[in-house]
Parts: sequence; C-alpha cells; structure tokens
Amino acid sequence: MGERIYGHHAIEEGIKKAGMGSTLYVQRGGGEKIEALVREAQLTGKIAVKKLSRDELARMMPDVDVRGAILDLGGPRRGASRLQEVSVDAFCSKLREGQGALVLILDGITDPHNLGAILRSADQFAADLVIIPERRAVQANETVVKVSSGAAQYVPIAVVTNISREMKTLQENGFWVYGADMSGDESYSLQFPERTAIVMGSEGSGISQLVRKNCDHIVSIPMNGHIDSLNVSVAAGILMYEFRRNHSVTK
Repeated sequence: MGERIYGHHAIEEGIKKAGMGSTLYVQRGGGEKIEALVREAQLTGKIAVKKLSRDELARMMPDVDVRGAILDLGGPRRGASRLQEVSVDAFCSKLREGQGALVLILDGITDPHNLGAILRSADQFAADLVIIPERRAVQANETVVKVSSGAAQYVPIAVVTNISREMKTLQENGFWVYGADMSGDESYSLQFPERTAIVMGSEGSGISQLVRKNCDHIVSIPMNGHIDSLNVSVAAGILMYEFRRNHSVTK
C-alpha cells in the first residue's frame, strides 16, 4: 500500500499524477460522481479500479469518511510521498538573477485542516515554496491533501529541521523575511519586496521568540471586529494576497 487520498477533488488531482501500481477503490453503486472518477482513472491506463462494499471501503480508512472512494498511489507508505518536496538550498539555487519569489514559512502549525487550507491558498496565490518544520508540527498527510482539495500536490514543500537556519539561507539569497504578529506594521502600509518570505506562527502561541528575532520585519493585518485575531489559514491567505497584489507571477 502507498499513500491514500480521499475526497472527490483530492482524488481528481491525484489521478492526474498517479503512476503505475496505483489503485482506485470505489464503493459499488456509489453514484455518478464515483463513476466519473472510475472513468478518469481508467483513461490513464495506469490505475487499477477495484469495487468494494461500503463496509470493506470503510475498513481501509476507519477514522475518516471517505465518501465512496479511496485512491492508493502505490509505493512505500509515507505522508507526503506524492508531494513536491525540495530543499531550501535547491530552491534558492534555481532562482534566476532578479527573479522574484514568495515563500511561506509555517512555524509550528499543528492542525491538519489549517495546513490543508493554507496549502490551498498557497496554490491559488502561486507561492513558490512552503517551509514546514520536521518536529512539533503537522505534516502533509492524507487529511491535509483532502482539505487542500488536491492543491497540496502542486505546492513545493520543504520539510526542515531548523527554521531559523533556513530563514538565514533565504536572507542570504535576497529574501526579506516578514513575521506575522498583531504587534507589527499594518500590511497595507508596506510594499513587499520582490523576494519575500512570510512567517506564520502556531495556532496558539504564534511565532516563536527565536524565529521572531530572526525576522527582518513584523507585519500585522488591520482588523476592526470584536475578536482580535484571525484563523492562521485566513491570515496566511490575506498576506499572500497582499504580496501578489503588487507582484505578478514570475515563473
């Protein structure tokens, strides 16, 4: 068994990238949406299709509602095996002289639903890289891929052991690093540079002290409501939009 994907949109995207040895498991009599997935899988010529009873399908992933279909991508099982993994050094080395880029650094995001939503926004706003710490943070697992509606498979991800060290690497390659915090300068008053890295902190405690210390600037999102904070995935989307409002995609 390999990485398993569930959720209609996530499976649609997974089918596009699936290789030989992959299998689409579907519920018998699952309806038109399920049959549409079957047709897409069969057209690839790479994906086997197996029809199971509802109970058999549920036993494959007992902790989630798979809604009638599971795509097993084959190969060794690991959480992000079909994602675009890259090192920060390799990413920087491929940037052309004068080329802008947007990097999102996630400092301790623990909720897979938040990570999935962030990756979906990162795909929509053409983030060039998302950096995730190896420890004390959620990784890009099956739930994350589903919540992202498959977008997680298109966003380059670097899983790192030391965020501060990778921030330094980015800075040495012309990036300015902005940490998101309520005490920072209001985002609409800033002009983000062509090479920008945005740091989003954990859901509870925000950016860690060491990471904050290594940021070039601290930025905030002005708010007028009764609640003084935004969900981290919403905040990440707003700040990525602020960057893209001034900088077009340079890929």
